[in-house]
Amino acid sequence: MTAAYTSRRLADDLRALGLRSGDVVLVHSSLRRIGPTEQGAATVVEALRAAVGAEGTIVVPTFTEANSLSSRAYRERVRGMTAQEIDAFRQAMPGFDATTTPSTGMGAVAELVRRTPGARRSMHPQTSLAAVGPLADTITRDHPLDCHLGEDSPLGHLYRLDARVLLLGVGFESCTAFHLGEYRSPCPPVCRYDCVVADGRQADGQPGRRWLSFEDVALDDRDFGRLGAWLEGQRTDTGRSVVGRGRVGSGIARLLPMAHSVDLAVEWFKEHRTAGGGSAGDRIPLIRPPG
Repeated sequence: MTAAYTSRRLADDLRALGLRSGDVVLVHSSLRRIGPTEQGAATVVEALRAAVGAEGTIVVPTFTEANSLSSRAYRERVRGMTAQEIDAFRQAMPGFDATTTPSTGMGAVAELVRRTPGARRSMHPQTSLAAVGPLADTITRDHPLDCHLGEDSPLGHLYRLDARVLLLGVGFESCTAFHLGEYRSPCPPVCRYDCVVADGRQADGQPGRRWLSFEDVALDDRDFGRLGAWLEGQRTDTGRSVVGRGRVGSGIARLLPMAHSVDLAVEWFKEHRTAGGGSAGDRIPLIRPPG
């Protein structure tokens, strides 16, 4: 039986992969694929913080879908319900609160980062990100409602900060950074989003709720796996692969430069996607649990 990995061992693996002190890194992870660790997700977070050091900043997706009428999860839950049952279900949906609402399907490492003392979380009710480190507030401070993952979202800040993306035991299907490429594509399709947020207290003392509707780019990650496979074959000006690959614990990990990868994604989308193609009903934020 494999001995549990220590934070020191995982930090050594992360450094061997290319993570450096002072890095700003967007992390997608699967604790199960990393393998047994001494203290579960805490071991991984400790290793990440050791690898980037006190000057580095760790960022994770803390997306939510339980409060959304636009998510696939909602559509699956109400499938086959009567109109009355759907109305009752909507009345019971929890409003998003950035300080308390847990992420959905983002994994134990992301949830632990979100709950870390001093961490900051952006305010978007569907596609928030959380961060810990010196640049956490800068990255998460602004997140407009009608900009899920575009220029004015934390992803835009990460691009401008020359961040790196770490896929820790997960595939390119989980690579949130590619969504920024969608926003930069010519005439990206747009759709409507609906969600409910927490809003004070009602007269009876129960939590208040408020519904929000907005239009934004229709996010679609269904071809991210193909995009990632292509990206792994691309080379930098020095002839090295754009994507670094190695093992962290028992899992395969990839490390890539966010800005260059997004720029390449834009070119790939131009060639492989038809502007406005697909139905808006199918183009929703696909929140994938890490495998």
